[in-house]
Amino acid sequence: MDDATPHDIRACELDAQADDGHRYELIARIPAAPRASLLWLPAMGIGAKHYVPFADALARRGIAVFLHEWRGAGSSSVRASRDTDWGYRELLTLDIPASEAVIAQHVAEVPRIVGGHSLGGQLACCRLGLSPESAQRLWLVGSGAPYWRAFPARTAWWLPMVYRFLPWLADFHGVLPGRRIGFGGQEARGVIRDWSRSGLSGRYAAAGVDVDLEAAMAALTLDAHAVALARDWLGPVSSLRFLLSKLRRVEPRIDVLDAAALGTRADHYAWMKQPAAVVDALLR
Repeated sequence: MDDATPHDIRACELDAQADDGHRYELIARIPAAPRASLLWLPAMGIGAKHYVPFADALARRGIAVFLHEWRGAGSSSVRASRDTDWGYRELLTLDIPASEAVIAQHVAEVPRIVGGHSLGGQLACCRLGLSPESAQRLWLVGSGAPYWRAFPARTAWWLPMVYRFLPWLADFHGVLPGRRIGFGGQEARGVIRDWSRSGLSGRYAAAGVDVDLEAAMAALTLDAHAVALARDWLGPVSSLRFLLSKLRRVEPRIDVLDAAALGTRADHYAWMKQPAAVVDALLR
């Protein structure tokens, strides 16, 4: 399909509200005649607005993009605190479904894609396990399971200490003070507990969700395409392959992009400002 011209693209912020009253805005880029829609889930601690260059590039190629906002970040109506907590359950069963409902209101019947960066990619897989009909394709960028054994030895040896320390730190402060320690944002204790549990065990579970997420992901059948960044120590190819191995009936395509291909550093974040090569890979 030919690229859409900029004046064919609607740029807007769409109100979303979860069933428990949590409110936020979806940043949307909607071509006049989209060939597919993408619900994009950010990395931990990253606001949706940081993916606007990615959304713009995809919209010019005919993909309607909706940038999800994590509870507690950006336009979200709540902030994590000692008195306000949540975990994967709220993200997977309240917030992502609210975004899916907004997309259904604004884009006609086209193929649905769900995807994400880092933690967003992990939760995209979990969401598909809970709701296989919500999308027909999965896109991952710079993502992978945090399981310590799935990382290269130079990193793996100290990760279990991190996965034990961060929940303690979050409990001590009432939130994870991510900005102060250089990891994530002001993260809810429940999110850090759920994330650390998967990092230690290699298995996905959400406190308060009775569904076996591992079995649900193993039953999925859909198209999956992942882009890894060659120098990304936070999401190395080994952790990506471990995450994708949970989709036992899926044969994913994996592209590994280096600095030469990207035109910027091949790390966890630089591609967000220069997403052209990632977009080309996903649409190839």
